[in-house]
Amino acid sequence: MLSFESPVLTPWHRVPVVFKFIAVCLCSLLLFVFDDLWVQMAALICVVALYSMGGMPFMQAGFLRIKFLWLIVLFIILLHALTGTPAQGLGIALRLISIVALSNLMTMTSRLSDLLAMLHSALLPLRALNINTRPVELAIALVIRFTPVLISKSTLLSNSWRMRSAKRPGWRIVFPISLAAIDDAEQVAQALKARGGTTEFKNS
Repeated sequence: MLSFESPVLTPWHRVPVVFKFIAVCLCSLLLFVFDDLWVQMAALICVVALYSMGGMPFMQAGFLRIKFLWLIVLFIILLHALTGTPAQGLGIALRLISIVALSNLMTMTSRLSDLLAMLHSALLPLRALNINTRPVELAIALVIRFTPVLISKSTLLSNSWRMRSAKRPGWRIVFPISLAAIDDAEQVAQALKARGGTTEFKNS
């Protein structure tokens, strides 16, 4: 199973995950409060600087994992250009890239066990009300684990398409990727069911 965690050791690996999580939340909030275009540009430059502290291999790996944003960013910019608000569209695109990049930086420099432990502690008030939070914790863990798997499969499908056709794959691989995601979900569901569900999975 793949993981978002980076194989390259960086200074950010030594920062406790709770501090990184709070920093991501605060920065995201501030980017919405101060929505000036120059602020968004400065924030993105700062994000690039944070990645650069891990070295060039780390920075390349980090940006490679968020390259899926380019279609969304392009759509936002074109939509706002057509509606006569290109500056607003650029600001939204820059904010989106910065927030996703910061979140990616947190997951790349944090162990999955630490992320789940933080989530487990954050849901303590709900457990005090006798609410079972295990399904939520397990669902988030699966999303974190399977997102890079799906990205890897989409890359393989794109490469396979390019070997057989001169056309760009584009939307044509959406359906096979969806089938792969559904197949993985069914296998995980069967595995959980065989182990007694989320309650038994917690104790295994």
